[in-house]
Amino acid sequence: MLENGMVMAVIILIINIVYVSFFTIRMILVIKGHRYLAAFISMIEVVIYVIGLGLVLKNLNEIQNLIAYALGYGLGIIVGTKIEDKLALGYIMVNVITKEYDRDLPRVLREHGYGVTSWMAWGLEGERLAMKILTPRKHESKLYSLIKELDPKAFFIAYEPKTIFGGFWVKSIRKGKLFS
Repeated sequence: MLENGMVMAVIILIINIVYVSFFTIRMILVIKGHRYLAAFISMIEVVIYVIGLGLVLKNLNEIQNLIAYALGYGLGIIVGTKIEDKLALGYIMVNVITKEYDRDLPRVLREHGYGVTSWMAWGLEGERLAMKILTPRKHESKLYSLIKELDPKAFFIAYEPKTIFGGFWVKSIRKGKLFS
C-alpha cells in the first residue's frame, strides 16, 4: 500500500493535518494555562510528527510527498483553529458603550446570565451607558447578537482577560449556575 505514490501522499497529508491540529490546540492550551493537558497532547503530537516526517524523508525523491506535507501543514492550522473555536476555552471581556443611556440594558443582560458592571459615561455627543461584560467564550456570539438586538448602534470591543479573580459571577460559573 505504501508503494503507491498517491496513497503515500494522502497518508502524509492526513498525518500532517492531524499533527498540526494537535500542535495548534496544544499552543492554545499553553497560552490559556492548561499546561498538563498541553503536555499530554504534545506526547501524541510528537509521535504523529515523527511518523509523518519519517515518511517524507524516506521518500524525498517523490515531490508529491513534500507537497502533501506542506498542504497538510496549512490545512492542519485551519482544522486546529476550527477545533479551538468549537472548544471556545476561556472567557471574554466586552466593553460596551451604548448610543443612548438605557438603565434597563444591564438588567436584561444580567437576566441572560452575563456578568455586567455598568456606569454612566460621557462621550462626544453626550451621556452614554458604559458596561463591562464577562462571559465564557462559548457564549460570545450570543452576547454580540443580544447587544446588537438591544442597541444596534452600540460600540463594543472585546478582549480575553488573562486572570479572573473574585466577584459573584466567577463563583456562580464555577458552581455551574449560569448559562445552564
